[in-house]
Parts: sequence; C-alpha cells; structure tokens
Amino acid sequence: MKKIIAAAVSAVISVTSFASAMPVINDTAIYAESNSDYNYGEALQKSMFFYQVQQAGELPDWNEVSWRADSMENDFVPGGWFDAGDHLKFALTNAYSAALLGWGLLQYGDGVEAIGETETYKNNLAWALDYLVGCDLGDEIIYMIGEGGFDHQWWGSAEVYMDKFELMTGETERPYYTCRNSSIEGQMAAALTIGYLCFKDSDAAKAETYLTHAKSLFDRADEYRAIGGDEKEKSYYDITSFYDDLFFAANWLYIATGEQSYLDLCKTDYIPNLGKEQQSSELKYTWGYCWDDVQQAGTLLYAINTGDSTWKDQFKKHLEYWTTGYGGKQISHTPDGLPWLFQWGSLRHATTTAFLAYVAVDELFTDDTALAKKYTDFADDTMNYCFGDNDKKMSYVVGMGDNYPQAWHHRTSSGAWNDKWSNIGQTEGEDAKPHAHILYGALVGGPDQTGNYSDKIGDYQYTEVAIDYNAGYTAALCAMVEKYGGTADSSFPPTETPKWDEFFVNASINQSSNSYTEIKAYAMNHSAWPARQIKNLSYNYYFDITELVEAGYSISDVSVRVGYDQHSSDKGSISISDPIHYDANIYYVKLSFADGSVVMPTGQSEHRSECQFRISIPDNLQGVSWDASNDYSFKGLQQGGEDAMVSTPYITMYDGDRLIWGIEPNGKTPDDISKLKGDINLDGSFNVADIVMMNLYLLKDAKVTEQGGINADMNDDSELNIFDSIIMRRKLMS
Repeated sequence: MKKIIAAAVSAVISVTSFASAMPVINDTAIYAESNSDYNYGEALQKSMFFYQVQQAGELPDWNEVSWRADSMENDFVPGGWFDAGDHLKFALTNAYSAALLGWGLLQYGDGVEAIGETETYKNNLAWALDYLVGCDLGDEIIYMIGEGGFDHQWWGSAEVYMDKFELMTGETERPYYTCRNSSIEGQMAAALTIGYLCFKDSDAAKAETYLTHAKSLFDRADEYRAIGGDEKEKSYYDITSFYDDLFFAANWLYIATGEQSYLDLCKTDYIPNLGKEQQSSELKYTWGYCWDDVQQAGTLLYAINTGDSTWKDQFKKHLEYWTTGYGGKQISHTPDGLPWLFQWGSLRHATTTAFLAYVAVDELFTDDTALAKKYTDFADDTMNYCFGDNDKKMSYVVGMGDNYPQAWHHRTSSGAWNDKWSNIGQTEGEDAKPHAHILYGALVGGPDQTGNYSDKIGDYQYTEVAIDYNAGYTAALCAMVEKYGGTADSSFPPTETPKWDEFFVNASINQSSNSYTEIKAYAMNHSAWPARQIKNLSYNYYFDITELVEAGYSISDVSVRVGYDQHSSDKGSISISDPIHYDANIYYVKLSFADGSVVMPTGQSEHRSECQFRISIPDNLQGVSWDASNDYSFKGLQQGGEDAMVSTPYITMYDGDRLIWGIEPNGKTPDDISKLKGDINLDGSFNVADIVMMNLYLLKDAKVTEQGGINADMNDDSELNIFDSIIMRRKLMS
C-alpha cells in the first residue's frame, strides 16, 4: 500500500511532505514458509472463476466458464455481476465487491503477478467497474436492475431468464431503478478510485474515466448527505448509514490525488458522525467490514494516510475485538474456533476481517512483532478454516479439496429446467440430482454459531453464495499468495460435458390398430451446457412400409396428420411433413416447430412440448394390415397414460440439419461429428450459414469448436483468417 500511495501522491506533492505523513515502507517477501498444505494460488484462481460465472450481459472472450453464455444483454446497463444465487444486479454490492478486489490487488499485486493471475484479475475487476460507470447517470444513479419478486420466485438459468420473464410479464427488458444515495454513491466513488489506481499504469484512458466518475460521484454524495430513494432494494440491502461510506471514499481519493481537502473533510465532517459503540461516545470498533458498514476499513486507511497513532490505536481495538477482546467485548466463536459475527455470511465477515488484519500488520504494526504475529495467526487461521481446518474437516469453498458443499444456493449452476431446485440433502423425488455445474471458487455463507452447517439449497443462510461473500476472501487470498506462495492450476478450468441428456424425445403409443399408429411425443429441452433454446427444432419418426409394398401398395397410400399440438395457438406450432424416403422401404415424417424456442428449460410447462400424431392407411385397403412392429421408431414404446412415456433414441431430434438426439436407422449418432470441409458449424452440410459463422468468428462474435476450426481451415495452414473465408465463399459460389 505504501508503494502505491507513494507513487500516486508523489505526482502532486513533494516526497518530503509525503514522507512526514506516511509510515516507512514495509516490503513483504513474496514467498515465505507456507503455514499449511493448501494451495492459495489455486484458491485465488478459482475465485476469479466464480466472478466470471456471475457475469451478466454479453460475455467477454476471456470468460472461461464453458457452461455460461450471454444473458440479459438488453438490460438498461448491460454487464456487471449478478448479486448472488439470483440474477439481480445492485450498484451497491458491485461497488463494495470491486473495491475489495481492487484493494487486494493494490496491496498484494506482487503475489497475484507471481502466480500469473494479474490479467485475469484485472479483467474481472474492470467488468464490475465498467458497469458502475454505466450506472452513473450524472445526476442520479441506477442502483438496481431486475424485478425482485419474479427473480426470487423463479429458479432457472441466466441464459433463459428473459424468455421466462417475457412469458410471465410480456416485457422484453428488465426494470431498472434510479435514486440519489450518498451511501451507494460513496461506495461507487471508492471502487472507481481504487480502479484508477489499479489501471493508471496499464490503461491510462480507462483509469482517467474511472477517476472522473469517482470524483463526480463523491461530490454529489457529499453534497446530498442522505440515504434516499432506494426502496426497491431495501428488502435485500437496507442501508443504515452513509458517513462511513464518505469517510472510506475520501481516504481513497486522497491516496489517488494527494489533495488534502479529502482528509480535511474526514476530520471536520465525517469522523464526528461515524458510528459509536452502543450507549457510548466511543467510536465503534465492534461489528465488521461489510456492504453496510465500511467504517473499520476507513479507519484503517485514515490511520495509514495520516500516520496518527490515535487512529492506529483505534483500529487496533477492532482487531482486538475480533481476537482476544477489548473493553469487555469479544467476537463470538463457534466450538471449533471460527470468529462468528452473524448468521448471514459468517465466513464473509470473518475472511473480510482477515484481509484487514493482513493490511494492518503490513502497514500499522510493523514495529510490534508480537502483535503482528497475533493478527497474522488470526487471519491465517480464519482463512484456513475455510479450506478444512475445522472439526468437520470440510472445505467451505466449492471445488476446493475433496469434501466441500454439494447444495450451494445458486440458480444457474443448478441447471434446473423445471423451475425447481434439486433436493440434495432433502426429500427424494424426481428432481433430486446433483447440480449441473461445479461453482468453483464460491465461498458459501458458512456455519451457524454452534458450528452446524446444513448442506441444503433451501437453507440459504448456510448455502448462499454472493459476490460480496467472495470479495474480502479474495482480497485475503492476494495477501496469502504474496506471503506464502501458491500456484495456479494450468489444467483449470475443466471443460464440462453434460451430466444428462439435454435434448431428447419421450414417447408412448396413444392408439394402434391394423390401419394406423398414433403416437404421443414430448420434445424435451433440459439444456444446461449452457441453457439455451433451439429455434429450428424438429424430430423424425421412422416407419417401414414393407407390408404395403408386398401387397402391391406404395407410400402414396399412407397419410399423416397431427391430432394435438401443445403450441398450436402460438408462434411454436408444429407441422408434420409428408412421408420422406430414407432407405429401402423405410420412410419418416419430420415434425417441425415453427419456432422451437417455445421448448425451453424454464418451467414445468415449458421444458417439454407435447404433440400427438397419426400415421395411417385407409380402412378399406384390401389384403394388407398396417404392421407397426417393424417400424424403427416404434421400438420400445408402450401404450398407456403418462406412466407409459419413455425416452426413445429411435425418434431422432435435430437442430436444423444437425442431429442432436437419437440414433438414425443407419446407426448415425450425434457423436458422429461432421468432418466436411467448410462445415464450421458442424451441422453436416456446407452452406451460407457457415460463411456467416466464419465472419462472426473473425469479428470475435462467435466461438468455434476444435473440429469446426479444422473444417473451416480451407487452405490447411493451421490458421483461421480472412483467406479461409475467401476460399469458403468461392467454393460455395462454385
């Protein structure tokens, strides 16, 4: 921090005056003896993954989450992080979390650099900061995007959120809410100021944008000095104070600009209005640094910025409260030793305090070996508790270690298609299943005061994950990789493969006689890698007319019709083709949706589409009886009600011309990847759609699979570029 402050302030004030105001620089070794067997580099890397999972809008090309896709691109301000296991976006928690992430990078950037995570870290930080810039409207801010009632009622993936939202509300854009609010604006100003410090040496233009908005936000917040107008978020985040936020932001603006006026405001206006201990005139030192209380973080910064021993002692009270106690007050502890403040996000509070302890040791208590050891041990023990140093021998970080939570409260990673969370650890039922995806790097809320942890999605006071839960934890990890080392996992993240069939057909026999077969079929969409719709969706039913041919008849004697279509009255109505010849005496009918996006993984009535269709011959056809037993798609089907429905691979499903489910009569399966030259989209044919996808790829607006890239490498030079696009066009024209 002192290096950062020195570099920033020296541009506007003399080194001499700065030296008198700031303590001596303390260089911490990047690698020291590790105090555990945990890989803090891997933990930091996975926390970055968690923040990428939380990205809203059009995903950047550096996003590493194979099962995420674009979502809610038409938000009034796109981008930013989803708040928690839901899909709401708050300026408050984006700012609070970005400030902590940025502080961790500023304070311990050498450690982040040593494990090769600086670029990824900065990318994730800028994602939130750019959103905050968009939320600054000049005279007010956008403090929330999303419809809270709908969001917390519906359980599904971000990628299909708007499809369900439009279905339920008729709206194609989520609501957004504006206000003036000194608390939120103060935190936005702090985060953007920290962003300036993080980017000023690598992206000057971006940094100046951040600082310009930070100053404007701070000036407006200071002028307004009130909490107002944020009614829509109060059931989630009910802000209780704002002077602490102004205090925090002013300290950061002093670090960035060197302007004494910011510290003067702290002394004359903010400090007299900071929180006090209950029934006391003493400045507050209990509670913890969180989205609604940044007073202790501001206290630490003010002690560093002023070099005033009074403020050093004031912050010491806070760490004493969190360790051995001060003034007759001490943090509670679980039976196995976790400092425990509150039932919501107990690990969030503890790890955020751990980060402040690391900073204080490196900035305030460099001359007190015993105190430095005490606070470092507290921080180390708290962080290691998260990784398994607890009575349960359990990691509270998803994807770290072998024993970690299995039922975290998070919609998109659950992969639910029917608006129901899985019943892991709860009652068994048809929906009981593991999450579709592993939410690597997410810190869960944590145990209760007794040390109990309930691994159930519905017990979200334990299992909730959130961007603010991970923020202080991530900043503390920056300290740990600088102090103790660590390595990033070169094989992370893994590319996930589907754990269940994403698209398939369930079917049964409605009726069958010697003149017809009537089939009931469900087209199913349980996609989660990522969750998605298929506009050009169809499926084939194959049948054999050998008995007709042997009796002297032909396919012209066969008729087909749809008897019932779930979507007959809307855009997704289904049509049935005339019989199409496949091979020898085998024909098929293709049932095609006008718009297959009506089949979507968003709820009980949407994740499947029912159709009943009949294939028949005339009743008076002489000398022949319709025999369904030799029909390819009839195999394994049963007659009866809903219980008779079975998943059948013999009714094949398609995305356009590409087989996505089932086995064709010739044995072709979806795994038989097209190796046709030019077929970049792997649909089994080379056409104008491949040209379009190639151009989108060159514009970085589309991703290409490995085989798709091989197919599109028209000149076989192991590169995809404009020359391949030209060859593709010429070949198609010829």
